[in-house]
Amino acid sequence: MKLKEIYNSKKPVISYEIFPPKGEFPEIEPKIDALFQELKVLSKYNPSFISVTYGAGGSTREKTLELVLKVKNELNIQPLPHFTCVGTEIDQTLEYIKQVQNAGIENILALRGDPPKGETKFVKPKNGFGYANELVEFIKSHTDLGIAVAGYPEGHQECVSFEQDIVNLKKKVDAGSDVIITQLFYDNNYFLNYLDKTQKAGINIPIVPGVMIITNVAQIERMISMCGCTIPDKLMAKLKEYQDDNKAVREIGIEYAINQCKELLENGVPGLHFCTLNKSFATDSVLKELV
Repeated sequence: MKLKEIYNSKKPVISYEIFPPKGEFPEIEPKIDALFQELKVLSKYNPSFISVTYGAGGSTREKTLELVLKVKNELNIQPLPHFTCVGTEIDQTLEYIKQVQNAGIENILALRGDPPKGETKFVKPKNGFGYANELVEFIKSHTDLGIAVAGYPEGHQECVSFEQDIVNLKKKVDAGSDVIITQLFYDNNYFLNYLDKTQKAGINIPIVPGVMIITNVAQIERMISMCGCTIPDKLMAKLKEYQDDNKAVREIGIEYAINQCKELLENGVPGLHFCTLNKSFATDSVLKELV
């Protein structure tokens, strides 16, 4: 089912994000088996799709595709492969998206992508794409895949202004995107403001909040550093107070996510996209309270 049809559903759409385990085949097969045990726990919530991330510069391209096919064939759940502009020339892009479509996959998440590890700045590949809207346009003109793109409720870290970020998002939408999945955030006011600004800019495709449940303090500090998201002072103070008690931190994170998701659902979001970090416990604990 294409993304457009999925989000025409009356119920809020539940979906997950996973990533390929580190390492190479066949060594990572036990890790993949363990991941699929986690996904089987979460499958009871009838997710509409599972997105699979794509390493910097295509470093996990083959593993991503392998995992995508396993999700489709073994779990009978639609996969949503990520694809980025980083380190990929046009002919490689065409080969990959055709491979995806020929495998019976109906949708893709098109991203510019982060710089490869060790580099601080994105460099447009020779004979490649410099912006996600260019990638969206290319995919649209060569396949009939449904296309998701990323949104940034607090603005992309590299963007000169929030207003310019909305302009860039509009370019992705005009190029043929079907749905926007946002980066994680912990203050719903940012998301609600984002909805207001996007609507005023004429963006009217579904905007789905990305949810990452806090399970340890180091994880959240890393995410703040990587993507610049804001943590409410009260939440951060509570996490710091219990940072040496892993169970307490996990409980704080789960309780916060339950309340955050309830408020988002009350505001009519079309779905919730959970970044699972390849584990089921936290997402399962939240969804139990929502469905």
